[in-house]
Amino acid sequence: MFVYQREKAKLLVYTREVSQKDYPDGLARSVHLAVSRDGEHWQALHQNYGILFAEAEISPEDTIVPKCVANPRVFRLSEGEYGILADRVNEDGSPESDRSLVLLWKTRDFRTFDKGMLLEKTGPEWEKLQKAVEGAQGVHCLVEGETTEGSVIEIGAEFCDRAVQSWTQIHHVETRVPETVYASGAEDVRRVKAEAVYSDGSVALKKVAWDTEGVDFHKPGAYVVTGTVCGRHFSFPLAKGYGDPVIFPWEGKWYFLSTSDNRKDIGIYVREAESVEALFAEGAKEHLILDVDEEKGFVQTFWAPEFHVIGGRLYILFAVGGKVWGPQCHLMRLKKSGRIAEAESWEEPVRVIQADGNPLGADGITLDMTYLKAGGRSYMVWSCRRHIGTPKDTGSMLYIAEAREEEPWQLAGEPVLLSRPLFGWENVSGTINNEGPYGFVKDGKVYLTYSGGAANSYTYVLGLLTAEEGADLTDTGVWEKSAAPVLSFYSVKGEYGPGHNSFFPDGEGSLMMAYHGETTLESRLRCDGIRRVHFNIEGRPVFDLSAERDLNPELGEVSMQVIVR
Repeated sequence: MFVYQREKAKLLVYTREVSQKDYPDGLARSVHLAVSRDGEHWQALHQNYGILFAEAEISPEDTIVPKCVANPRVFRLSEGEYGILADRVNEDGSPESDRSLVLLWKTRDFRTFDKGMLLEKTGPEWEKLQKAVEGAQGVHCLVEGETTEGSVIEIGAEFCDRAVQSWTQIHHVETRVPETVYASGAEDVRRVKAEAVYSDGSVALKKVAWDTEGVDFHKPGAYVVTGTVCGRHFSFPLAKGYGDPVIFPWEGKWYFLSTSDNRKDIGIYVREAESVEALFAEGAKEHLILDVDEEKGFVQTFWAPEFHVIGGRLYILFAVGGKVWGPQCHLMRLKKSGRIAEAESWEEPVRVIQADGNPLGADGITLDMTYLKAGGRSYMVWSCRRHIGTPKDTGSMLYIAEAREEEPWQLAGEPVLLSRPLFGWENVSGTINNEGPYGFVKDGKVYLTYSGGAANSYTYVLGLLTAEEGADLTDTGVWEKSAAPVLSFYSVKGEYGPGHNSFFPDGEGSLMMAYHGETTLESRLRCDGIRRVHFNIEGRPVFDLSAERDLNPELGEVSMQVIVR
């Protein structure tokens, strides 16, 4: 019999079984959370995807040594504070041979956590923790159909509700419109928007298709009108065989750029249309604006082109390589009065150079450069990798440097290492990856998404870096890195490996996100998708709001009274 506890609940911490097919070591050997109201039926949080991950070590050769966790335990540390303790192990789950270390995370709400502390199993601190942890292990539970061993603690029901809300995907629960509006014409009615309310209490404005046929705007009186809330839904996939999508509005038209997987990543092609939807209409024309040129070193890896307005001029930032494989960051500028879809309207591409005039990436490869302006300062962010394909492979890393608006091809400052793939969701199944950065600024915060995992696999995910707008973004101490991905193959049904995104305004007040992913677990064909970026009750961006959770069709019909005066 199900016994619902009104005042108490239980919280479980656990790891999952490894499945090399669909949940490999780097993901499974992380801390997961679940809650129960009766001690028997468990609800996994974060869609049963890991929440806390061990950081990898950096070897003396500057390579990444992956680490994972085992045997997590949860316990009370002090009044109002909890701890999660886990053994640190190698990626395959084996003990570390030369030492015995544990990771400790502290939290007050199981929504946010302090950065994991690495401790040795010796000394007074360890003895103190051992006493706190006594009895907090060895519980077998059934979570999402999988039997797991973990550790359980009792928490308050309201406390549990807040944790569940934080780790559960939000959805549309209510639609509000004004009870009464005053109007002198149909346009006054058409301007009235609906307010969609979500399960966390956040809201978003939606256009409404109002039916005003029954209203005589020449005759004063009260009328009741009905309407249908409009949701802008883009089906997935929009296009097949295109990675790293970018959507861009310019001079009354819309443009689409991407890596052309269908052409083996050769050449830069652009689509032009009157609307975003028309960019993906059947037969949409693609214009070649940069072709192969062996003399100039444009031969292969035409990767991740992006539109950016820098200092009032339009640029495309991209990577390209010569006969010898090795992509490097380049940019090209649109000529004054030039047309985006015409190859002759673009100036000759140039390779990005450092502040001292030397080429960027002379000791490795560079790619996925993006431009970011925040707090009145300009920055370039890109991915760099050294010794790829050798035992000294560093993995791809994010770098940042100040940029010159008047000459963006030359950095204004020294490159600074911003992020490396140290977590199991970034460094998974042998793919050591931080790439595809793209940012936006909202309400005084800088948000920089980036991708980890394999770019054409289900393991591809989005991570998030956050900083204050007025900070010096080349100071790594101002950035906060998400402990878990903000978008993964567990986020939206039927979308695997979502990543390498970009953002664009839809012209109606919403921020949209373009991204690529796969249609099945096994597929390696990158396909494009678009969805709205929502902002939750705390003002933080939500990247996984599917069309169905964004607008519930059952809440899409509305009515209001119109008074004609």
